[in-house]
Amino acid sequence: MVEIGTFHTGRHPLPTAESRGGTGMPGRRLRAVDIVRTEERKPLVGRRDRLESMRIALTGSTGKLGSVVLRELRDAGHDVTALDMVGARQDGFVQVDLTDYGQVVDALGGVDRSDAYDAVVHLAAVPAPGLRTDVATFHNNMTSTFNVFWAAVRLGIRRIVYASSETVLGLPFDVPPPYIPVDEEYTARPESVYSIVKVLEEQLARELVRWHPDLSITALRFSNVMVPEDYAEFPSFDADPLRRKWNLWGYIDARDGAQAIERALDVTPPGFETFIIAAADTVMSRSNHELIAEVFPDVPVTSEVGTHDTLLSIHKARRLLGYAPRHSWRDHVG
Repeated sequence: MVEIGTFHTGRHPLPTAESRGGTGMPGRRLRAVDIVRTEERKPLVGRRDRLESMRIALTGSTGKLGSVVLRELRDAGHDVTALDMVGARQDGFVQVDLTDYGQVVDALGGVDRSDAYDAVVHLAAVPAPGLRTDVATFHNNMTSTFNVFWAAVRLGIRRIVYASSETVLGLPFDVPPPYIPVDEEYTARPESVYSIVKVLEEQLARELVRWHPDLSITALRFSNVMVPEDYAEFPSFDADPLRRKWNLWGYIDARDGAQAIERALDVTPPGFETFIIAAADTVMSRSNHELIAEVFPDVPVTSEVGTHDTLLSIHKARRLLGYAPRHSWRDHVG
């Protein structure tokens, strides 16, 4: 059995004894020392082989990542309603304009008097910078996320997992990263309007869980999403290390992205956390030592990295979520 570490509480609002199941006076705030002692006594959370069946609303269900997440969650036995602007008419799909709050609250409240949702997985967005104008990207993505979060909270849904982005780390790294491997510990550094929205979404989540101590919101900072059909191109990246330096040669197989979502649905406690979600390796056949020396010679390397280990650190996701990427482009390209 794989064990998952306990979540720290340093960035979360201090919970009350009542909200933590304590026996103190209702509403009494625990002192920091009380929380430390509680966490020290708390056993590690054991990883279960399969998440108990949940009723889940999934936005962005027809996207590159969303379509794989929909398949994987349903294959795992979950009751998933697919929500998107476009999609084939079929059972379990509802067409929704997420920029319209009325439609969002109606959809999350249950279409055709359906049962309440246990969780929301929010993936819908203009998926990258430059696809639409900056103004259109901001209006669509910020409004959609606010509407989904706000409707979920108002309806009593207390578990939200959503797609943040690796771009908050400073991509495309025209200004080098502060250190390698990059992780969740340094201040977000958006370099595009798309990324500014992702930073604002994370701040929105922090404030909502402060207002609602029983609410769990998890931001998964996904790397560049790939499916097996994309892997034939990967060997060509070796010819020019600058071609993929913009995200430290990272990627994520959509199936492992779905795994990370399921792990977050299973184990994240109330509060807000961010996790980088990437494959275990880089997109390159060339070694990390060569790549860093050639492209980022002045950037400190703060921990040992293997020949092809991801330079987008997934240590936190491994430790706290039990995330264990299973897929690599190397398994598909001879």
